[in-house]
Amino acid sequence: MSRVSLEGQVAVVTGAARGLGEQLARKLSARGACVALVGLEPDRLRRVAASLHEDAAHWHADVTDHEAVEQVAREVKARFGKVDVVVANAGVAAGGPFTGSDFASWRRVVEVNLVGSAVTGRAFLPVLAESRGYLLQVASLAAMAPAPMMSAYCASKAGVEAYAHCLRGEVAHKGVRVGVAYLSWTDTDMVRGADEYPAMREMRQRLPWPANRTYPLGPTADRLVDGIERRSAHVYGQAWLRLMQGSRGWLPGVLALGAQREMRRLGPEAAEGAGMGAGLVGAGGVADEKERTGA
Repeated sequence: MSRVSLEGQVAVVTGAARGLGEQLARKLSARGACVALVGLEPDRLRRVAASLHEDAAHWHADVTDHEAVEQVAREVKARFGKVDVVVANAGVAAGGPFTGSDFASWRRVVEVNLVGSAVTGRAFLPVLAESRGYLLQVASLAAMAPAPMMSAYCASKAGVEAYAHCLRGEVAHKGVRVGVAYLSWTDTDMVRGADEYPAMREMRQRLPWPANRTYPLGPTADRLVDGIERRSAHVYGQAWLRLMQGSRGWLPGVLALGAQREMRRLGPEAAEGAGMGAGLVGAGGVADEKERTGA
């Protein structure tokens, strides 16, 4: 597919204070886009925006707050006059077996990753229709490969994948393209936070290659920006993920058999979630909990 130059385009990135969102904002700006950063950490957002193209701006908003995100959409349109690209990237994660996990954290993962993505779409699709723009929904390998001790994250990413596929057919006649981005384990605060728990780290390391690797953030973001320029329906942060699409019919069953063996090997403490802690993982998870509780 031919590329659409990002020069002079207006791109909105949610979850832009750190990690993949920050990298995407930097790389979009480097290719000439005016970037609007949205997230929960105003000081970090301010610093990132100040380091980008002079037209970059930032907004503090929780993506699960419909009124707040609609206000951001209005203000971005007023500031820049249009919106050409929206990257629904904001996300959080929690680990641990379903029955032993903190259910408030489980629910929050689904709220941010799935409901927050839908809120973002509802707020920005009207302005994307005006520009015949592009919405990139960040999903994950977790949408294809349900893994033990990741039930909330896998469910939320499978949900956003299905939501984006549904949306693609609904808005195509308006000239809006919708893409889904798939990533394996990438070097972000979220992945490093999950690795702080020995059971999660060990189980991930025992996955077959290449799924057991942690991939550098820069090249992953480059692949996503290339997909944005092409307005691609599917974007792969690591090239091998494209091959995973053909395995989706049988992969969940194989993973379930492997999970049985791993949970038995890890023993009753892992099965009950001992040592996993409560709450969301990584610095982004801490920021989300601080926003909601003030703690």
